Amino acid sequence: MDQTLDHFNPTDHRQFKQRYYEFLDYYRVPKGPIFLYICGESSCNGIPNSYLAVMAKKFGAAVVSPEHRYYGKSSPFESLTTENLRFLSSKQALFDLAVFRQYYQETLNTKYNRSGADSSWFVFGGSYAGALSAWFRLKFPHLTCGSLASSGVVLSVYNFTDFDKQIGESAGPECKAALQETTKLVDGQLQSGRNSVKQLFGASSLENDGDFLFLLADAAAIAFQYGNPDAVCSPLVEAKKNGTDLVETFAHYVKDYYIGAFGASIASYDQEYLKNTTPTPAESSYRLWWYQVCSEVAYFQVAPKNDSVRSAKIDTRYHLDLCKNVFGEGVYPDVFMTNLYYGGTRIAGSKIIFANGSQDPWRHASKQKSSKELPSYLIECSNCGHCSDLSGCPQAPSHIEGDSSNCSSPEAVNKVRKQIVDHIDLWLSECQDQGHDNEPLLGSRWNLATF
Repeated sequence: MDQTLDHFNPTDHRQFKQRYYEFLDYYRVPKGPIFLYICGESSCNGIPNSYLAVMAKKFGAAVVSPEHRYYGKSSPFESLTTENLRFLSSKQALFDLAVFRQYYQETLNTKYNRSGADSSWFVFGGSYAGALSAWFRLKFPHLTCGSLASSGVVLSVYNFTDFDKQIGESAGPECKAALQETTKLVDGQLQSGRNSVKQLFGASSLENDGDFLFLLADAAAIAFQYGNPDAVCSPLVEAKKNGTDLVETFAHYVKDYYIGAFGASIASYDQEYLKNTTPTPAESSYRLWWYQVCSEVAYFQVAPKNDSVRSAKIDTRYHLDLCKNVFGEGVYPDVFMTNLYYGGTRIAGSKIIFANGSQDPWRHASKQKSSKELPSYLIECSNCGHCSDLSGCPQAPSHIEGDSSNCSSPEAVNKVRKQIVDHIDLWLSECQDQGHDNEPLLGSRWNLATF
């Protein structure tokens, strides 16, 4: 569809092509709801066959998924200079969703020969897209019957020390001690000028020590975030017991699991690489997401003062220097304003479900206190991490229909899923009672423009 570049400047008529996907196999025409699944900070390559598909089948819903502006094939500009990135923000993205929602409703009405009908819509998203899902309901309550914010990171955090603390808790005492010892050994080798340690990890290209240490911190975190704790803990705990080299053992894990199976890119940690303003669409997400981090939400994962798992060199200064180096002067995350605008964990919306996995370090940027209007659920199991309510266990790669049988406690996942479905059921029926499915649209911008 043709999307507006700048929703906040009525004199700027520039547009870009926004890609979207639709899945209508389960759609119960004409009264079925529309499930809007928000694609987040990467190229959108389709609609995931997660637990969302199970719910779509249950409710007879059409599923539609727009790609986030700038990512994948929905980029307004060929060149991603800092100047050209100024329209990349959550605020612009929310207006994209609102305009898309109106556009798609009209498309469906035309397709099924329904004049002026307005379906019941429900919005879904995970992680940053989970925050967008919550914020969409907050800012456009008349356009959705409710939202699911799966691992929705609604709190912008400048010094996100709780992230690292959760890694330590999720690892457990033995694994945490092994990870900490590995970090100390790597720090020591770097300090003594032994760059051969980078070679061990296949990361000689990372000249900046901070970039290298951030890669290692991320590699460790990902195992807990995505429900694969044994992938990193089993070999490290074993190595510590046997007196095997911990750094070599961790290097094997990073190369085999994080780079190999998980598909992480070493180059994406290189600040020189992040400066590239003409990356391929598949690789552009690294620079784009760092811009959002550096200009709006921060989520700076820094080492706590005491008992840190990651290197103490991963501090606030590292992140601020990265932002300045990659994007130039003047790009700074004003988290106070972001939280003021959306409310942070004091978000004042209604009919938003928050769901988090107990092992997920990101849950500390989500809303974990439950209330009647904003129910929040914590899925507790040893491999329940990021978006486990939708993806199952482990969370990456996700299982077909979000199969929960591999979770250490399938009943914990299924219980929360039932609660989510009950809320959706109730809120969709309340929407229908208020006249959705038959009342005309509020008058879209295209209709208004003809007068």
